[in-house]
Amino acid sequence: MKRALISVSNKEGIVPFARQLVELGVEIVSTGGTKKAIQEAGIPVIGISEVTGFPEILNGRVKTLHPNIHGGLLAMRESNDHLAQLEKHQIQPIDLVVVNLYPFQQTIAKPDVTFADAIENIDIGGPSMLRAAAKNHKHVTVVVDPTDYEDVIQQLKTDGAVNDETRGRLAAKVFRHTAAYDAVIAEYLTREVKEDAPESLTVTFEKKQDLRYGENPHQKAAFYKKPLGAESSIANGTQLHGKELSFNNINDADAALALIKEFTEPAVVAIKHMNPCGVGVGKTIEQAYDKAYAADPVSIFGGIVALNKEVDAATALKMKEIFLEIIIAPSFTEEALEVLKSKKNLRLLTIPFTTEAKVEKRLTSIHGGLLIQDEDTYGLEEANATVATKREPTEAEWAALKMAWKVVKHVKSNAIVLVKDDMTVGVGAGQMNRVGSAKIAIEQAGENVVGSVMGSDAFFPMNDTVEAAGLAGVTAIIQPGGSIRDEDSIKKADELGIAMVMTGVRHFKH
Repeated sequence: MKRALISVSNKEGIVPFARQLVELGVEIVSTGGTKKAIQEAGIPVIGISEVTGFPEILNGRVKTLHPNIHGGLLAMRESNDHLAQLEKHQIQPIDLVVVNLYPFQQTIAKPDVTFADAIENIDIGGPSMLRAAAKNHKHVTVVVDPTDYEDVIQQLKTDGAVNDETRGRLAAKVFRHTAAYDAVIAEYLTREVKEDAPESLTVTFEKKQDLRYGENPHQKAAFYKKPLGAESSIANGTQLHGKELSFNNINDADAALALIKEFTEPAVVAIKHMNPCGVGVGKTIEQAYDKAYAADPVSIFGGIVALNKEVDAATALKMKEIFLEIIIAPSFTEEALEVLKSKKNLRLLTIPFTTEAKVEKRLTSIHGGLLIQDEDTYGLEEANATVATKREPTEAEWAALKMAWKVVKHVKSNAIVLVKDDMTVGVGAGQMNRVGSAKIAIEQAGENVVGSVMGSDAFFPMNDTVEAAGLAGVTAIIQPGGSIRDEDSIKKADELGIAMVMTGVRHFKH
């Protein structure tokens, strides 16, 4: 290895790395701020203009885009023709490229960033050098990540060269890095020009952690985080205690977080297999937990609980009494942490509960493809809800109906939710017909079904669900409407004295 080209935005570890290269007899070529940092450390360095014979121009936009650079990167050393051309044009081969890119992602993350600032932080020369070196990795070592400096140095010290396997691994990392870099730029510009469903979609995610396994032990899995994704996300959670999160934990935690965000008053959500098994609202977080627990004290066992207010000691003592997988909250008091940390495996997560208005796309993979859609953030306040029956809901029924509508959006279709006294009393999820879900919810509610209200994620194709609800003691129903047989359901509701609200909006969740 005779010559290295170094040009980095992230200067972490670059000075000691450059010093060790020079000690190994490597000549360093560099640009701009990197050259200055190396020079100020007393390390000999050649400026890029000395190699190109041309000054940096256009405020640094053009400095490395030159045959003397790219010829040195792309020449195949086993080709006599390539070597002859290098000699003819007096181009020296470059054996090592150390480059990382303008901080585009960090720039657009700034709240006051301008479009002009974003554009200026799109790197052109850097990706070109990285891609050229990675393409020619048979002969050129290319490093984009400071964590790889030590491995390169050790191989040079031990063997005098970087081995084929490492060069290949580093080249693959470069193409992942440049692809991710371009994906963030593409997403930003696509959003700026208001393209909603472009002809091609490139997405990138950063690994957060390897997982022990996927849905089942025989499936491999990992957890990735979206760059600049929503702040209030499981991906941005902080684990304070307990075992490592599993694949299923993360899915369930995401479902819990999505539902708890629906509430501003103290609320608690218990999730089992991505469906809510108990939701409670109260004047305090302890009251809300009591209601969520009472909603289904059987299913909450082994579940995930999300709270939208700080966990206090009194609530923690109650949660400690049962087996829970995860507790999610914006914060825990010191006393609450002391109580809950006594359970070795209980996972405790804090999530930044923000009021962000950011709506993200939901990506769902299928075998050989991808579905993409907007998140379902449609609330009752946006709907043109109408009372379809002769009887209007009472004030108490309206409050319960609103809660039922918030919850049913997060239950797998076909979905039926029963609410009474600020808590769910019955949940029917994922059945093949709607009356089946209703019967499950009614059975679960038991005596509490009397005086409860019902929420349905989609319309009633027949009046059988209304009839089952009325005969059980349900007093009010909220549903989208839109069936060709709506009149049958309205007539049945009137016959049974049920108040029925139609929202005009369905909430399928498959």
